[in-house]
Amino acid sequence: MKNIKTIILSVILILISNSCLFASEKLFEEAKKKFEKKDYEKSKFLFQRNIVFNPKNAESYLYLAKIFKTEENQEEEEKNLDTTLLLQPDNEEAIYMLINIQIDRSNFEKANTLMNRFSSVCKSMCKKQKEISKSLQDIEAKDEKTN
Repeated sequence: MKNIKTIILSVILILISNSCLFASEKLFEEAKKKFEKKDYEKSKFLFQRNIVFNPKNAESYLYLAKIFKTEENQEEEEKNLDTTLLLQPDNEEAIYMLINIQIDRSNFEKANTLMNRFSSVCKSMCKKQKEISKSLQDIEAKDEKTN
C-alpha cells in the first residue's frame, strides 16, 4: 500500500513539475514578444514572473538586464548580468554588456579582465572585440593624460 501511495505521489509531482516548466516556457516566450515590441513594462513583469517558476533561466535575467539598460538603471542591469553569468558563465552577450558598464565607469582593470574572459568564450560576437579594444585604449589614454 505504501508503494502505491509513493508511486501516485511521484506521478503527481512529475505532472506538477512538467506543468510548471510548460508555464515557464510560455511566460518566457510571451515576455520575449513583449520585449521585441518594446513593451518593456509588461515584458519585465513577465520575465520576473518566469523567474519565479524557473529561477535558473539565465535568459530571463539577461532580458531583464536589457530592460534595465533602456531604463538607465545601471545597478539593476549589472545585478541581472551578474546573475546571468552565475547561471551561464560563458554568456558572451552578458559579458559584453558588463564590459560596457565598466568602460562607462572608466574601470580599466575590471573591463580588461572581462575582455579576456569575453575573448575566451566569444562565438557569435567576436567582431565586438575590436570595438571593446578601442574603448579600452581610449580609457588608457585618458588615464595617462590625468596622471
